Amino acid sequence: MSIKTPAIDLGCCILCEICIELAPHAFQINDAGFVEALPVESYASDNYSDEDIHEAIKNCPRNCITYE
Repeated sequence: MSIKTPAIDLGCCILCEICIELAPHAFQINDAGFVEALPVESYASDNYSDEDIHEAIKNCPRNCITYE
């Protein structure tokens, strides 16, 4: 199974934190105060599902999240 990596366009992100609310294992606020996507290796496992990441992408008000 190929695991897609989420990416955030920081130029359009308004820090609403919906992505963190919906997929806290995949997104966080970094030390600089910006949202960042965590490395897939930190949360992917045999029972990995990216449904919550899809929800974060779908619910981002500025459409800042994509897959690399």
